[in-house]
Amino acid sequence: MATMKVLMFGWEFPPHISGGLGTACYGLTKGLAEFDNIKVTFVVPKAYGDEDQSTIQLIGANNIPVTKKKIYFEDIQKKIDYYEVNSEIIPYIGPNEFWELKSKRYSKKARFVETDEGARIKFSGKYGNNLHQEIRDYALVAEVIAGTNDFDLIHAHDWLAYPAGIAAKRVSGKPLVIHVHATDFDRSGGSVNPQVYAMEREGMEAADQIITVSNLTRSIVIEKYGIDPGKITTVYNAVEQVSDEQKVALKKGVNEKIVTFLGRITMQKGPEYFVEAAYQVLQKTGNIRFVMAGSGDMMNSMIARAAQLKISDKFHFTGFLKGDDVFQMFKMSDVFVMPSVSEPFGIVPLEAMQSNVPVIISNQSGVAEILKFAIKIDFWDTNAMADAIYALVNYPSLSNFFKTFGKEEVESLRWKNSAKNVRDIYYKALGIAPVNT
Repeated sequence: MATMKVLMFGWEFPPHISGGLGTACYGLTKGLAEFDNIKVTFVVPKAYGDEDQSTIQLIGANNIPVTKKKIYFEDIQKKIDYYEVNSEIIPYIGPNEFWELKSKRYSKKARFVETDEGARIKFSGKYGNNLHQEIRDYALVAEVIAGTNDFDLIHAHDWLAYPAGIAAKRVSGKPLVIHVHATDFDRSGGSVNPQVYAMEREGMEAADQIITVSNLTRSIVIEKYGIDPGKITTVYNAVEQVSDEQKVALKKGVNEKIVTFLGRITMQKGPEYFVEAAYQVLQKTGNIRFVMAGSGDMMNSMIARAAQLKISDKFHFTGFLKGDDVFQMFKMSDVFVMPSVSEPFGIVPLEAMQSNVPVIISNQSGVAEILKFAIKIDFWDTNAMADAIYALVNYPSLSNFFKTFGKEEVESLRWKNSAKNVRDIYYKALGIAPVNT
């Protein structure tokens, strides 16, 4: 095979991201671009036009007409516009046209979908109330894209894109690789949404090969979804290398030590354990501030708990941070804590280590499988978390040890290495022997 063409489906791509999924997709596509024999076309529900397309071709499902109009001439004068019924996707604009089309004869498989005048479906590309409808619409457009593009293999990221991957496989007959960045067991803390679980399982069963971001996630896929271990391979995420301009030091403006939590403030991320550990540390030392950077459904209860513990003067909430703001936050931090209850991987501690920040991570995170120079605790053990924070802010030699060796360790985790492992999985899905270069 000269060049392997990969049709990749994801839900977000930088700079329009809300978490680690978009960051991982971007890093992986950049890693794959370093191989001459791989060409990636990346599809998102909504393209904004300002995405970095230096290493991929980006397609927005919002820009793809879901049907082709064909014009036939009968008796030369009579022009008939007719929708290509074989696609079985019937676009309509507004309720009047819907009822008019409904009165005509279509096969039972026909699917009616509301579009704009160019037969394009509108997508928010967000995680809103109509998410499930957008996932279904995305799969419809995936069918059209798969029927009109030339590619060798399909790669779908996370449950939102699994139906699109399945639709593309059904139309093209090409192998499907799915990438499990998280499962609903991680997101929900065990109270799984049956609709999401069904979509995840369907994606896993339809896949020819499955990539999981850690062995922790691999075990969940085998045990909770009943998937054949023989088609599941763990490929660890990496971290984008920081440019010299981003390494410029920033003045803190305060003499106190700063301890940071950065992530979604949701049950999965364990924010309440961070607040309790902060309270314990503040009983021992006052020369320290705690920052909770992020947003989520537990934010208000965390603000209330900090007030109840009377630590609000030492505890700050920044709201959601992205891009350069994340780097600025790390440059101000003396310790980073990720107390996740269930974290399939966890790229944020790698970014912190890159910025010379010692990290404390939970044993319940995938990244704990590969990091040596991080302090690891159980998420629920707030005593151990408080002890680790206290030690890192009070003993400079300990902090410097984790800074030095942590930075070295994280700089060896490159996306090109992860991409090579992914490329080997592509070869496996295609039934081709891997290439060493």
